[in-house]
Amino acid sequence: MIGVTILGATGSIGVSTLDVLARHPERYEVVALSARGSVDKLYQQCLAHRPRYAVMAEPDAAEQLRARLKNEAPEIKVLAGQAGLETVAALPETDTVMAAIVGAAGLLPTLAAVRAGKRVLLANKEALVMAGRLFMDEVRAHGAVLLPIDSEHNAVFQCLPRDFGSDLQRAGIRRIVLTASGGPFRATPLDQLPYVTPAQACAHPNWVMGRKISVDSATMMNKGLEVIEACWLFNTTPERIEVVLHPQSIVHSLVEYDDRSLLAELGSPDMRTPIAHALAWPERIASGAPALNLLDLHLDFERVDYTRFPCLPLAYQALARGGTASVTLNAANEIAVAAFLDGRLAFTGIAHVIERTLADRPVREPASLAVILEEDAAARAQALQHVQGHAARGAVRSSA
Repeated sequence: MIGVTILGATGSIGVSTLDVLARHPERYEVVALSARGSVDKLYQQCLAHRPRYAVMAEPDAAEQLRARLKNEAPEIKVLAGQAGLETVAALPETDTVMAAIVGAAGLLPTLAAVRAGKRVLLANKEALVMAGRLFMDEVRAHGAVLLPIDSEHNAVFQCLPRDFGSDLQRAGIRRIVLTASGGPFRATPLDQLPYVTPAQACAHPNWVMGRKISVDSATMMNKGLEVIEACWLFNTTPERIEVVLHPQSIVHSLVEYDDRSLLAELGSPDMRTPIAHALAWPERIASGAPALNLLDLHLDFERVDYTRFPCLPLAYQALARGGTASVTLNAANEIAVAAFLDGRLAFTGIAHVIERTLADRPVREPASLAVILEEDAAARAQALQHVQGHAARGAVRSSA
């Protein structure tokens, strides 16, 4: 049996992972599940999947979960906080860790899994955005296996040669093409964007995702973070990565070779496909995702309008600046998105806050995890000031 720990079990990736695991009970065992504060949902998951451990990132939530499991499943050990997350990420009985905690909060437990030499299924792109060089150095130093879960990066991985050795030129690869749906506002008149609501931004036309990631998709910051992640995953430069709009979300990404062949991975917009691929790699298992009907396919591709999606060029700007600029980018985005979802910032204010924070923060050499975490905290404080300034000028036009 292959032991699996899911960090972020109650989110969309965690739920999809449990669905795939449940289809193969003879192959996988759920060792540990974690959540931030969703006690009810993790309680139900514990009863259904009987992990050995459950972790709540919030201590009060852990006490509630412990009390509820006392009679129903007393054998499940409940842990709390950052220490609990890092503990289950490195358990000896865990072979595979699904790293699906959203945002910067996922960095440390994901690093704990890497340092324990686990097979890490990376759905937390922020780990590489914040600490790319350090993270990849740890992967190599501890013999961890890193497999991408984002549908775009998983598609690229599937289109690479099996013996790809982190050298695009040697593998005869000219460029990587990441596709983006364009989210719910791909055709919305520009003068209406300041007035869109969180509910509208979270109504993705193709994918079912959490609120933060849905907003990132609507601004295309999600694609910007994916460009940064791809640079580290595939040891390449932003000049070799192109982003194109593909509203149908059927072609998940492409790889162009020197002979001008384009290899693409196609599939229904269902995260169970990349999850099943990474869980079983290099084998294949059933995912539960629906099959494509090729006779019904209609595929469109468009250029990205940077006026409509200013967050994407901000990500390329952070890459060009190097150092801790991508840490600043991610921190400012998390603060701005949270403010938008709380009704304290207009949708178009998200890019403004990120741009201002990037301009304010000095670039440092990310020589250690301490430096990265210091810059993350400083950038968050700076971004919060810009959110407050934006609101003071009467720029909040969205409502929850």
